[in-house]
Amino acid sequence: MPASNIQPSKGSALKQLHHNGKLLVLPNIWDPLGAALLESTGYPAIATASASIAFSHGYPDGEKIPFNDLLRILQKIVNAVAVPVTADIESGYAKDNNTLTENIKKLADTGIAGINIEDTRHDDHRLLTAEAQCERISRIKQTASAMGMPLFINARTDIYLNANHLSAGEKLAETIRRGKAYKDAGADGFYPIFLKTKEDIEAVIKSVALPVNILLLPGIPDAETLQQTGVARLSLGPGFLKTAIHAMKNTAEKLLQYEGMDEVKGNPVTTAYINSLIVRENASG
Repeated sequence: MPASNIQPSKGSALKQLHHNGKLLVLPNIWDPLGAALLESTGYPAIATASASIAFSHGYPDGEKIPFNDLLRILQKIVNAVAVPVTADIESGYAKDNNTLTENIKKLADTGIAGINIEDTRHDDHRLLTAEAQCERISRIKQTASAMGMPLFINARTDIYLNANHLSAGEKLAETIRRGKAYKDAGADGFYPIFLKTKEDIEAVIKSVALPVNILLLPGIPDAETLQQTGVARLSLGPGFLKTAIHAMKNTAEKLLQYEGMDEVKGNPVTTAYINSLIVRENASG
């Protein structure tokens, strides 16, 4: 079945997952196998991480992986699972709004149900103005709507990441200002990356009135507190890849010393299990 026929239902399902009162935890992945693993474990949606996709394919983060390669990878991830997929598209791989429009069309054609779009320019690492980002969000919304696709737009702001010249209070105020503006422009969710304290999270949720996405970082409240505070979504960013690399590095270091063989031999993950995960992708491809 063409992606255009199934995406609307997945887009609606993804939106509902942000409005059911339950914290949506998304361990961001980078390939079809990871997506299939999460789906088989019971995750109702799949999210990608731009950094993880770039790193695992030999590129630095920051829109360095070719856009056509990203499209191909996203298509394979979508084909590997039945649940909605939301893609981290960084700043849209576009230096102008016309290019952004064309890129959104290509992204929607992969069958993704949602995107993360950030307000940092990757050519000079500067924050876009709120007005410029609102125009981009509006373009994305209009483009997806014209295609009949309810693409979930998770609007990321990098105030806490890049606006180091602002005081703590100024960062919170500007984050809230941008959240409200992005909502008015058509955003479905708000992602103030690097927002950490319970008090600031509460203020953003109350003021912006959009589902709020928090990144799993040292210093954030625990999952129960996030749930009680009203956070809609918890992302790992490249944290899930780092967890996998840590396990691989640990095993590699042991084997270098002729240790750890029993751990490898006793690994409960079998070839048959991995094969069972990728059946859907093979059938779709």
